Amino acid sequence: MKIRNAIAVGAVAGLLFAGGLARAETIKMTMASSHPPVVAWVAALKDHVVPQSNILLKEAGSSVTIEWTEAYAGSLYKFQDTLEAVEEGITDVGWVGTLWENSKMPLQNITYNTPFVSDDLPTVMKVMNDLHDKMPELTQAWTNHNQIYLGASGIETYHVFSTTPIRTFEDLAGKKFMAAGAVGSWLRGTGAVPVDGGLPVYYNNIKTGVADGALISMSGGFPFKLHEVAPYITKVSLGAQYTGGMAMNLDTWKSLPPDVQGVFKTLGREYSVVHSEKLMQLANVFEQKMVEAGATVIEFPAAERKKWADALPDIGGDWMRNLDASGLPAKKFLQAYLDEMTAAGAAPPVNWLNK
Repeated sequence: MKIRNAIAVGAVAGLLFAGGLARAETIKMTMASSHPPVVAWVAALKDHVVPQSNILLKEAGSSVTIEWTEAYAGSLYKFQDTLEAVEEGITDVGWVGTLWENSKMPLQNITYNTPFVSDDLPTVMKVMNDLHDKMPELTQAWTNHNQIYLGASGIETYHVFSTTPIRTFEDLAGKKFMAAGAVGSWLRGTGAVPVDGGLPVYYNNIKTGVADGALISMSGGFPFKLHEVAPYITKVSLGAQYTGGMAMNLDTWKSLPPDVQGVFKTLGREYSVVHSEKLMQLANVFEQKMVEAGATVIEFPAAERKKWADALPDIGGDWMRNLDASGLPAKKFLQAYLDEMTAAGAAPPVNWLNK
């Protein structure tokens, strides 16, 4: 797929000629991830970034070739260590999950503190990339950990998988739902109880009655067969989420010629488009497959969704005020995020800047 435009290719070509590379050069690099390529945000690294890096360099007339070593599915490090793995140079390039880094990268967790904003994952990715370009405090969070941010990663909107039908806001009361980390806060004020845990334990916990269902995306629910134990899927549209992104070790970055740096800047933004569009497609495919397997899909009425949003405490405002008190520009960031999402067509049922 060629999603780059002529301007991007021309810019890389200009860097090449300016750099005056005179002989062929092979650069050895490692691409790695804690997750396997079966998930879209890792598949985009393996199937797009790695092969396209050399294609783009060749198209631009570069004498540089990248020789890749690839290590996925946690073969070099586990999901808790994605930030440190790139920071320490265990891998040159990799996926970093900022959703697990609330203390080290709190600004990057904005979407998990502002549910219901938008289901449009490609737009969330574009806005987050644009804001990284505009706000040095965002990129500085990556630089502080010895890496350069290249492009956003995310997951499409969350819904409710349950053992019994959830048709109204009141149906949530008394239920227990698997909800990892910050997602659990989306149940505050609903009468439901979050049960923390990683996705691999969701199936058994629901099957054994530890939980009555889960808050999860279609692309997360189907591969783990959650529809088998929680056959009611209520499309609540809790919002698409920014989960982190593709990053490069800063020492590696500084060692690269300008033309190669230009390639990675282009590929970082392509990465965001490729995997987010794939996830949107997969969500529809997986929903249909679950229906064919016997699942029941319930459309949550807009009025009931509004009740849920209104019942939540001021999650976004609390996040903003706590970070502002620590010296981070959370209010400025939240305002810019909501402004750009609204300009792109989002119509959240709650204003997290002034709930």
